[in-house]
Amino acid sequence: MSILTASGLAKSYGAQDVFWDVSIQIARGDKIGLVGPNGEGKTTLLRILAGLEEPSAGAVQRARGLQVGYLPQIAELDSERTVYAEMLTAFADLRAQQAELHRLEEAMADPAQRKEALRRYDELLTRFELAGGYTYEARIRQVLAGLGFSAEEWNQPLGQLSGGQKTRALLARLLLQGPDLLLLDEPTNHLDLAALEWLEDYLNQWPGSLVIVAHDRRFLDKVASRIWDLGFGHLEEYTGNYSRYAELRAERMARRQAEYEAQQAHITKTEVFIQRYKAGQRSKEARGRQKRLARLERIERPHEAQAIHLHLESDQRSGDLVLTTAGAIIGYEPQHPLFTCPELILRQGQRAALIGPNGSGKTTFLKTVLGQVPPLAGEIRLGASLKIGYLAQTHETLNLEHTILDEILEVKNLPLEKARTFLGRFLFHGDEVFKQVGDLSGGERSRVALAKLTLQEPNFLLLDEPTTHLDLPSQEVLQDVLLNFHGTILLVSHDRYLIDALATQVWLLEDGRLRVYQGDYAAYLAQRERETQEATESIPEKRTPVQKQAEEREKARQRQAQQRARRIAQLEEEIAALEARLAELGREITLASNAQVLDRVRALGVEYERVEAELNRRMAEWAEIHAT
Repeated sequence: MSILTASGLAKSYGAQDVFWDVSIQIARGDKIGLVGPNGEGKTTLLRILAGLEEPSAGAVQRARGLQVGYLPQIAELDSERTVYAEMLTAFADLRAQQAELHRLEEAMADPAQRKEALRRYDELLTRFELAGGYTYEARIRQVLAGLGFSAEEWNQPLGQLSGGQKTRALLARLLLQGPDLLLLDEPTNHLDLAALEWLEDYLNQWPGSLVIVAHDRRFLDKVASRIWDLGFGHLEEYTGNYSRYAELRAERMARRQAEYEAQQAHITKTEVFIQRYKAGQRSKEARGRQKRLARLERIERPHEAQAIHLHLESDQRSGDLVLTTAGAIIGYEPQHPLFTCPELILRQGQRAALIGPNGSGKTTFLKTVLGQVPPLAGEIRLGASLKIGYLAQTHETLNLEHTILDEILEVKNLPLEKARTFLGRFLFHGDEVFKQVGDLSGGERSRVALAKLTLQEPNFLLLDEPTTHLDLPSQEVLQDVLLNFHGTILLVSHDRYLIDALATQVWLLEDGRLRVYQGDYAAYLAQRERETQEATESIPEKRTPVQKQAEEREKARQRQAQQRARRIAQLEEEIAALEARLAELGREITLASNAQVLDRVRALGVEYERVEAELNRRMAEWAEIHAT
């Protein structure tokens, strides 16, 4: 059963058409990933579905009472409340019930009010428990911790948070509110790996519907069961997660390309025939072919999203030992070091992925390797014959007052025409090369930084979140290039798809120390799971009676929720079948009436009334379950 449908949606800004003729349906429980090149209208479509922006054409129909939650890329939370107090607003109804329960407790002390207060108290307490009244604060703590908020940050005023923290706080509040439909625009941008994995698990258990814009391929693989591909003004739908979408889309594009080429060959052959015979003995046949050709519905050339054309190589091989450390302590203040290093060895051709929570010191370590931040103790040694290429997450290596062309020529003095051709490989065409870097989007700056990196011809790459701001096609190009890079890579990234493809070892920064895991990302995950299991088995479980009671209530609540969800799904299937049967009976009654078969009309009428009554009972039960 659809909770939202949209038909014939179009959006234009002046003479610029963003998309047109977009028709979609969202069913209860749908998990949809919205992908497409940057600038194709994904955010605009989300805002239209959320009711925050009007389409230029078409309409959106929402189910009655549908609750929609929307997470923008940049959250605006201008409140004097603390983070925790903001989360409490998601439970305003429960807190009002809680206050009423306290009032009734006081009223029960008065003999004149005791009987009525006790009756109302019992009724309200049952509703309060079923609605999660004894667990909502635990849920707040779970969500805040899952999204990376430390206990110290819970009491921090929202106005003091960074932009990324505000976005995470808004996401937390939305998850706690539990709307019927969540529309999330790049929810993974400000999450570290632990928070990403927690959010994946949370959304996989989410009973509502989701539409998610994300550039994180692993996240879309884990969460999405359908993909909307928005590009070149149109939206196409695919069943399955991101990896399945990539396969199906490649097959679809190959088929369309073959159909296009076959038609073009047919058109060319027909035109040659017409030209040759239009004035001869076969002129009648030629005119017939010309008419058929004029009526032929032309297949449009398949559009492919533009991706960067990147090539990384160096004419100089480094020594075997690229990076070693001895007793290194990393940080800015001796009293508050970020972490200590083991004896690290990174050899030529190896690819190390440095992962860990936000703020643990990953970027600082890269800057220490570069010599920009000295170690607090110990030393970091670089090998011989190194040409280092550094890609900064914040694009700090770019001069915001330079043009794109200036930035390239600063690295290598190329002839002007050759420089412009080179920039075309990074999707900067025509006069775009004269844009100031300060006026570029995050994705455009990433492409400039990658272009500079290519010209440096490094043999040791230090990459800080290289896929941030890149669209999915460019991410895939970058991944392939790095896989074929013959030098050494030290990579900081939250992109598990990229880490999984590249890493030959994983360096984990956690709790003030760096640990090395040999092997790829899958080997790292397996080892971490073994460590977690061993630690759990070694610690006896200690729970207070209050905790046990709360857990039992929560388990009972979850069982009820699961039974409720199963019954709703069963009812929706039965309702769809009954509606289809009513439609079929309506057609049969019309046919029998037209044929004047009155006995048949009466029998069908009785059947119609029976099915309609059954449908009404199912609809009433469905409405009653949703009302509780």
